[in-house]
Formats: sequence, C-alpha cells, structure tokens
Amino acid sequence: MCLVGLTVGQLLEQSAARYADNDALIVPYQGLRWSYGELNRQADEMAAGLLALGFAPGDRLGIWAPNMAEWVALQFATAKAGLILVNINPAYRLAELEYALTQTGVRGLITVPTFKTSDYIAMLNELMPELAGSKPGQLKAQKIPSLRWIITLGETATPGAITHEEVRAGATNATRVQVQTLGLALQFDDPINIQFTSGTTGRPKAATLTHHNIVNNALFTGLQMKLNHEDRMCIPVPMYHCFGMVLGTLCCVAHGATMVFASPGFDAESTMRVVETERCSALHGVPTMFIAALDSPGFAERDLTSLRTGIIAGAPCPAELMKRIMSEMHMDQITIAYGMTETGPVSTQTTVDDPVARRVETVGRVLPHTEIKIVDDKGHITPRGTPGELLTRGYCVMPKYWNDPEKTASAIDEARWIASGDIATVDDEGYFQIVGRIKDMLIRGGENIFPREIEDFLYTHPAIEQVEVIGAPDQKYGEEVCAWIRLREGHTATEEEIRAFCKGQIAHFKIPRYIRFVDEFPMTITGKVQKFVMRAQMAQELEQAKMEGTQ
Repeated sequence: MCLVGLTVGQLLEQSAARYADNDALIVPYQGLRWSYGELNRQADEMAAGLLALGFAPGDRLGIWAPNMAEWVALQFATAKAGLILVNINPAYRLAELEYALTQTGVRGLITVPTFKTSDYIAMLNELMPELAGSKPGQLKAQKIPSLRWIITLGETATPGAITHEEVRAGATNATRVQVQTLGLALQFDDPINIQFTSGTTGRPKAATLTHHNIVNNALFTGLQMKLNHEDRMCIPVPMYHCFGMVLGTLCCVAHGATMVFASPGFDAESTMRVVETERCSALHGVPTMFIAALDSPGFAERDLTSLRTGIIAGAPCPAELMKRIMSEMHMDQITIAYGMTETGPVSTQTTVDDPVARRVETVGRVLPHTEIKIVDDKGHITPRGTPGELLTRGYCVMPKYWNDPEKTASAIDEARWIASGDIATVDDEGYFQIVGRIKDMLIRGGENIFPREIEDFLYTHPAIEQVEVIGAPDQKYGEEVCAWIRLREGHTATEEEIRAFCKGQIAHFKIPRYIRFVDEFPMTITGKVQKFVMRAQMAQELEQAKMEGTQ
C-alpha cells in the first residue's frame, strides 16, 4: 500500500463523493444522524464561517470539549480552512489551560459551557477577567495575549463570546469560494493538529502533526482491521486524544465507515447499549474501558454479535483480558495497536488474520512505510529477542513540538529517529512485544524486573479483575515489588493467598512484597493508569509506617 498525498479535507471530500448517502456520524444522545454528504456540508459551512471571522491558514484554534457531533465537524472544518486545531483535554484546569493556550498562541477557543463538574465559562472568566466586557473578536487578555475569539457550543453565548451557530451563519459566498480554493492550495505536509502529551513528568509537550502524518496513519490502521463502508465504529475514547480523532473519526472517514458516539464522556453502560442498538461492528478502547464494559450492568444479556473488530491501545492489554474480549464480546478480529502521540499515533498493529496467540501476546508488526529499531543503553541495535528501547522513523513521525525547538531536538535525532521510552523485543517473524516502560522498570537488588510480566501472570488468578505493579522504595534492595489489585465482584482474596499463588510460578524476587487491595486506580481521562501517582502514594505510606515503626 502506497502513501497517499491527501489533506484531511481532501480525504473527507473523497469519501463524501463515494458514500454521499451513507451514514457518516450517529450521535444518539444528541438525536443526530449525518450522512457523508451532510458531514461534508457541515464542515464546509463551518470552515467558511471561521474564515469570515478573519481566521487565516496557519492560525491556531483550540477546542476544549467532550465527544459530540460538533467536534467532528470542527475537525474537518479547521482542516479545510487551513487552521491548526489545538486539542485541549476536557479535564484541564486553569494552570494547564493557560499553558496550552499560551504555548500554542491560539487565536480562538471553542468550548462547551459545562461538562460534568467543570464550569468552563467560569474558568475562562477567572483566567481572563477581560472577557465579559469584551466584544466578540476583540478580546485582549493579559494572560493570553494571542486570543481574540471565544466560541461556545451551545444555544446562547456568554458575554464576550459568539456561538458555534453564529459562526456558521456568518459564512459568505466569498468565504465559501475561499474554502474551495484552499482545498487545492493546502499542502499535505502542512501542520494541522497539535496534541498535548500526557505530561506525567514536567510540562506537557505540544506534539505537532501534519495532514500526511495522520491521514496515512488512519488509512493503514483501518486496513489492519479490514474496515470498510459497511462497518459502524463506536468511539468511546476521547476526541481530544489521537485515539479518538485519528484511529476513530479519521480512520472511519478514510474507509467510509460510520462513526458512533455513545456519550460525551466514556460510560460503559451507554457504550454497550449503543453498540447493541446501532449494531456496531467495531469498538475502540483502552484496556480499562473494556474491563468496565465487561462488568457493566446487563452485559450478559446484551446482543453484541454485530461486533467483530476494533483497536485496543493506550496501555498494555493483559492476555487474559484479551481472551475475554474475543470470547464474551464476540470481537474475534480485535487488533492491538502500539505507538505514541508523536508518531501519528500507531507504529505497530496486529491484523485480523494474525493467529490468536500473536494478537494476545504481541503488539503486531510494523505498519507500512514505518521503521523500528530496538537499541541498548549505548544506542546499539540489540539482537532479536533481546529487550531494548524502541525507536521509530518514517512518515508518521511529527515534525516538531510546537514552539519548542529544544525539546524537539532532544526527542528526534539527526537521522529522524524518535525514542519511545518503551522497552520492547522483536522476534524472528517481526512481531513486537512491549515488556515495560524504562521509567516503570524496577531494579530489586540488581535484578531488572518488568511489571508487565508480573501483571500478566497475576491476571490468571480467578479473583483478580485488574492489577498494576510498581516499584516501592526499599532500604535493603533499592526497590521492592508492589501490586495494587482490584478484585472481581463477589470474590475475595488475602495477601497471603496472592503470594501463595505466585510461589513456584514466578521467580521469588518477582513475588510482590507489598499488596494493596483497591477499588479504583488513579487514572487519566483516557483511562491510562497513573503509576507515578501510585509510586508517590506508596513511598509516602511506607515512610509514614517507618516513622511509626510499623513497617
């Protein structure tokens, strides 16, 4: 399969021409169904409306909102207008929002008034007290000097803002013609999207992606799933993340499939209900989402036979969970994908035709037109089967971190390789396994221990629903193995029983010294477990126990 030289806007135009009357987007909670022809019209009109406000190609426009139809229209509208869409995590608070807006120099921000417990308008007024007294388009905020426009996704605008519908209504014949002209002039190597990395250490980095990065990545990942215009994909992963907007919406558009949003934020019961009622054939998610889906009310009674494929990514998927998904959710063609935001995002993926063992135990093989190497701590390529850090090169690698040449230079070397921070192996057939994170690897008395190996074993215990292994500080060994465990409903277990289960099955130094039974794990909004939070909590707990003499 060759690389395609299309922009995001041209990709939608292509699918709208082929599948004009097919369902493109279904959002039951909004009572909305758009055909591909309608989605294209919505994107064109919004693009023309933005240009009428004075936005110009290259301007940055932030979006701070949950999954909804308007998000999809804006994804393609900004691309058609040549604007760079800046994805902002709905969970961000004032300090994080201020950093994201100033780092990228946004000219406009689109937001919902509220979501869950967040009052976005109140936060904006606190960050920018000048907003309420400003005329729309004339905002001059001291803290965000580049910002001029606040656009709300609602029926009424807050003082100083304009509504999404007012933007669309402002489109003119001249700006409609300009949208068509730009469609021919924009280049596929132009930057089109800025996504912030998780920022678990230090400030989040503004990964800047081009049309070429994400269009081709969406195309190739869909091919791995054998996605086509008859498929319906439920997308519970957030749109601000590359999982939602590249592997979700863009992947569907690349193959003419239907996008389905069950709820604005992930809700397991709503997701399963909509998969059933809309007869979805594909479902994406991180492992914790699938765990929640399997445990959702009424799951056993649902007819999920329409499901066949999808992507599990974002975090390692335990083998036992993968087996449950394939059997209990009928997803016998589920795929595993691996990558990072900076690589568009997928570098490796399994296929629907791979043997079950490969889809359970590996993250697949490298995608077309992408290179991967595994190196030791000296930067030398390791022999096959030997763990090392995984590096990626190819069309998928971002050009830069926005407005941060120093971090860009430290991330991407002169040969255009970008390091992942993940420890991996590759076998003789080219299948990759992710065995851990460099920062997650723990060293106990000189022994390198990869938490993933212990987690995979503990998942075979019938009482364990979810387990996360971390390193806890230890005066004698440097670090000790610590397991946080969430038990299945109706099951019980003790620390002694868990250790007895491990004895004779894994090496003695891998058996958890510390075991904590928990009801939940600290997580990001995308469902990734925050192990750095767990490590900090354990360090504090052990220090307190030491002071009290109870350790």
